[in-house]
Amino acid sequence: MPRKFIKRFMPNHDVIKRQKALKVFGNVLYNPNLWCLNRRSAAGAFAVGLFMAFVPLPSQMIMSAGLAIVCGVNLPLAVALVWISNPITMPVMFYFAYKVGAFAMNVPAQGFHFELSWEFLLHQMHTIGPPFLLGCLICGVISAILGYFGIKGLWRYSVVRSWQKRQLR
Repeated sequence: MPRKFIKRFMPNHDVIKRQKALKVFGNVLYNPNLWCLNRRSAAGAFAVGLFMAFVPLPSQMIMSAGLAIVCGVNLPLAVALVWISNPITMPVMFYFAYKVGAFAMNVPAQGFHFELSWEFLLHQMHTIGPPFLLGCLICGVISAILGYFGIKGLWRYSVVRSWQKRQLR
């Protein structure tokens, strides 16, 4: 069952409650619905986490936690899925998002050399900014939809398979 598989990788909720960055949410973290794991909460957490993975801001985890609280989905899973965009995968994901945005805006993709500095970001934001942000939005929405329905389908498949195994016994 997906629940057992997902629970194996989820962090303990006491550890998450002690995170300094999440103290801004106060007593809302004690809502038991944020910690339960069922088909609805897991699918919603995948949607929230995958969407926030494409947000090009450094506070993705905090925004993912806030959106998970607002949507009432599994908080640890939504926060953990943001790490799909880690320092290794982030350049590839964001370059792909830029290409998608340039294609959607019908703008030729410009070649550029990426530097991790504020000067580079401020200088390049007027040329690559609009296609990049649109591409991040498109990729975030599509990955959230695919993640939501993918987990719902996988969960349903797992339940049906376990029913069939039970009937054969």
